[in-house]
This record gives sequence, structure tokens and C-alpha cells, in this order.
Amino acid sequence: MPEPRGAGWAWRALRATAFPLLLLGLFETATRRAAALGSEVLAPPSAALRALAQAALDGSLWPATGFTLGAAALGLLLGAGLGTLAGIGLGLSARASRSTFLSIELLRPLPSVALLPLAMLLFGFGTGLELSLVAFGTFWSQLLLIQAAVRRVDPQLLELGRLLGLSLPQRIRKIVLPAIAPRVFTALRLGMGSALVIAVTVELAGNPHGMGYAMLLAQQSLAPAMMIGWLAWIGLIGVLLNASALRLQRALDRRMGVMGAG
Repeated sequence: MPEPRGAGWAWRALRATAFPLLLLGLFETATRRAAALGSEVLAPPSAALRALAQAALDGSLWPATGFTLGAAALGLLLGAGLGTLAGIGLGLSARASRSTFLSIELLRPLPSVALLPLAMLLFGFGTGLELSLVAFGTFWSQLLLIQAAVRRVDPQLLELGRLLGLSLPQRIRKIVLPAIAPRVFTALRLGMGSALVIAVTVELAGNPHGMGYAMLLAQQSLAPAMMIGWLAWIGLIGVLLNASALRLQRALDRRMGVMGAG
């Protein structure tokens, strides 16, 4: 179906938001009807929006948001950095890949939250706990994606580099990294969502800081509007982060001449 002339961006935005707005409308109606019957368990989206706006005005929204995003970013940087190094090593060495296969398959399926009790013993409550679990959760996906990308590098290029006298670090820098750069960014974009989810989950369970803890406080204070407001805010941040990373990835792909990536 052709788009109306001159509608362009607005028409696409309307199509993208029609179903979410319908769901919000139904939720608003249902919660208002429940409130009329005496229920105080949930709050309508309009009340959540007002509570969120009030939190933004009184300043309580921003420190918690900054803490969670900072912890997620640092944990992702640590996990993705180590995952990239390990993925390159395993991708270049079939022997190392075979030797570590069983260990990776045993550890990779473990959810980060399942390690929460152990991490509490090691790091206590606080930022160290959150960083360690975010790093653990993002390490494995980065490792596997980078390992697969390195294996797809043309082995003749690697052999040519070796014949030209390039050392292993030089072959990685001049041949491997340019070849896998688009997939590295794709892995990072996917890891961003996981990092945010793990960070909020840890704050709900074991770190008295950040957006997850703020949402827990709202629930304990019997403030469903603020609780739902935090939930919506976390979802919005996730959408914005993914959209920003996707736009940046496409720009980098165009710059590098990669078509159809992302």
C-alpha cells in the first residue's frame, strides 16, 4: 500500500505506534475501571506519566538513570572487551576452540541472575556485584559472535599475511579486525540490551542503587504509578539505545561499504 504523499515520516511513525497506543488505551480503561471498583494494585498510564514527570522535575529520575546506564556500560565494556579478545583467539586457533568447547558449553547457558548468591559472597552489595554479572552475561554472546566472524575470514588472506612476514598481532590488526568490524558492532548492539536487563535485575535483587532499586522502592511504598512509570522509562531507554546504536551501525556500514548489514 503506497504511503500518502507528504506524509512520509509521520505516516511511518503512526503505523509503528498504532498498536502500542491501542494497548495503552486498553490498559488505561481497564485500570480506571478497576480503580472505580476499589482496586489500588495498578495505576493507569496517565498517572504513571505524571509520576514520571514529577520525578524528572524533582531530580530523582536522573541519578538513578545515570547509575544504571553507567554500570551497564562499564559491565558491557568489560564483558564485550574480554569476549572480543577470546573470540578472536578461539576463531584463529582450532586447537584452542576444541579444548575450550566443553567449558564454554557448560558456562554459557548459566543465567547471570543464577550467579547472584555467589557474586554477593565475592563482591558484596554494590557496584562490583552489578558490574561482574553484567560482564558475565555479555561475555558469552560477544565471544560466540566474534569467534564465528573470525572463522569466516578468508584463510588465504591470513596465509598471505603470514607469507609477507606479518606477525600475529599485525595480521589481527590489518586483516582480521577490518573484516569482522561490522559483526563486532552488531554484537555490541545486541549486548547493550542484555546489559541493561541484567543491570536492572541486579538492582532489584542485590544493589541498592539505580533504576531497578528505585522501582523496588516504589513497589514497597505502595506507589504503583511510580513503579509503572519506572518500568515504562526503562523500556523507553532500551528502545532509544537500540535505535541510536542501529543508526550508528548503519552509518559505519555505509562508510565501510557494507550493504544490507544490521
